[in-house]
Amino acid sequence: MEKLRKPFEGVSNIIRFNWHYFLLALVAMEGLLIAGNFVPESFGWLLVLLALFAFIATISSLVVSYYVYDWSDLYKLNWLGGMDEKKGETIVNIHAGFDETTSLLKERFPKSNLLVFDFFDPLKHTEISIKRARKSRLPYPGTQRTNTYNIPLPTGSIDKVFLLLAAHEIRDEQERITFFKELERLLKPTGKIIITEHLRDLPNFLAYNIGAFHFHSEKTWLSTFENTDLKQADRFTITPFINAFILTKNGNPS
Repeated sequence: MEKLRKPFEGVSNIIRFNWHYFLLALVAMEGLLIAGNFVPESFGWLLVLLALFAFIATISSLVVSYYVYDWSDLYKLNWLGGMDEKKGETIVNIHAGFDETTSLLKERFPKSNLLVFDFFDPLKHTEISIKRARKSRLPYPGTQRTNTYNIPLPTGSIDKVFLLLAAHEIRDEQERITFFKELERLLKPTGKIIITEHLRDLPNFLAYNIGAFHFHSEKTWLSTFENTDLKQADRFTITPFINAFILTKNGNPS
């Protein structure tokens, strides 16, 4: 599976899609250093330290991004472990307009019927980074446009639903709950929903500082799940910065 991704692809995408943040950080650092020449020396050192802190924070976020998106098992899918494939099962991959995972899932589950949906709505999902990402990659063949409240599939027809670094783009709480209720409708009695997400937690704050506010907290995710007829069957970390949640229907003992 590793051959499907280029070296440094993940961290380069972070820079390409979020270059305005890095430009802002660069301007802020330069501004602090210039301002240091026009204030008393004791205060000037404080500005230099602030510039150094901004530099270290920026570099550390890129190092963590390389670790998460290029070096770890996230896109190798080894973390799926013994998740068996049954010939002819139906798998759905849902993303928010930037699809890095369907090709990987197709290789991981070659005997399955793989369907792909894009729930991106430019009126709801307004972040500029998503729009840049969408322009950078052609959709996987057969990708269908959908919304977060009515996915055009029969009730109880899906074995696995994958939401890999996608569901956090649904910012509105009620929309997110409605979306997961719709996913629950699609699942077979033994079906599973596999979610990977950064959390708004200490490791991600240390790595991405204010960027961690783009992620939802653990409390938010658990509240979303509890407002549906789904249960958390498993949870584990893929890296210290990425959590995986496995959801099943409440009546499923597995």
